[in-house]
Amino acid sequence: MSGSKAKVLRAMALGGVTAAALALSAVTAEAAQAAQAAQSTQATQSAGETKNGVPVAPTDPQTANAVADYNAGNLNAARAEFQAAAQRGNRLAEFNYAMMLVNGEGGATDVGEGRKWLRKAAEANMSHAQYVYGKMYDDGEFVERNPAEAHQWFLKAAKQGHTQAQLALANQFLDGRGTSRDNKQAFYWYKKAAEGGDMTAQYVAGSFYERGGDGVEKNINVARAYYAAAAAQGDPAARLKFQQLSAQLKKAAPAQPQ
Repeated sequence: MSGSKAKVLRAMALGGVTAAALALSAVTAEAAQAAQAAQSTQATQSAGETKNGVPVAPTDPQTANAVADYNAGNLNAARAEFQAAAQRGNRLAEFNYAMMLVNGEGGATDVGEGRKWLRKAAEANMSHAQYVYGKMYDDGEFVERNPAEAHQWFLKAAKQGHTQAQLALANQFLDGRGTSRDNKQAFYWYKKAAEGGDMTAQYVAGSFYERGGDGVEKNINVARAYYAAAAAQGDPAARLKFQQLSAQLKKAAPAQPQ
C-alpha cells in the first residue's frame, strides 16, 4: 500500500479524536447512526452508535471488547472480535473490521475484503460507512473512480444528517461531478453542512448570501453571520470577509443624531 493511500484510509478509520486530530464527520441527528471518525487509528467508544446525536459506547459486548482491545494495542484480538461481530451483522463491527482490513492492522492487508465489509455497513444504513464508501469512489482510492456512484452514497448519508457527506454532495452539485450541475441544490446542502458546523460550508454559505442569485436572496447580515461562524473556527479568509462586511454595513448605516 502506498503512503498516500494509507493516509487516506487512516483518515477514514476506526478512530476517535485526539488533541491533534481533525474530525472528518459529525454525529448524525438520528439514533443508531455512526459517530465521528478522525485522522487517527485509535478506536474509542465515540466510534460506536449514537442516540439523539450523542455518542454512546457500543452495546454489543463483543464489539465493545474489540474497541477496548484496539485501544490497548491488541490489534490481532480486536480484528478477530470485529470479524466475529461483523459476521453476526453488527454494522459498527462491519465498518471497523473493514477499516482494519484495508489498513492492514492486526493482520494482512486485504482491500477487496475490506471493501466488501464496508459496503455491508453502508447497506445497513450506517451513515459514516456510506460517506466513506462514497468517498472511495469520488477519489478513486482502491476502486475505479466513479463520481456518479459516489453521489448515490453521499446522498444516502447526507439525508441522514452526515455533515461531511452533505459537504461532499454540495461540492458535486457545484462542480457538476457525478450529477448535473445545480447551484440551488449545492446551496441547499452547503447550508445543511454549515448548520452542522462545517467551517468550509459556513464560508461557502456566506458567499452565496453575499452575492445572491441561484434562488438565494442577497443578505449581507446573514452572510456576515456565516463568515463569523467560520472565522470562529479559525478560517482566516472568513475572518477577512467578516471584517469587510462589517465595515460595509457600518458605512451604509444612517448617521446617528448627535
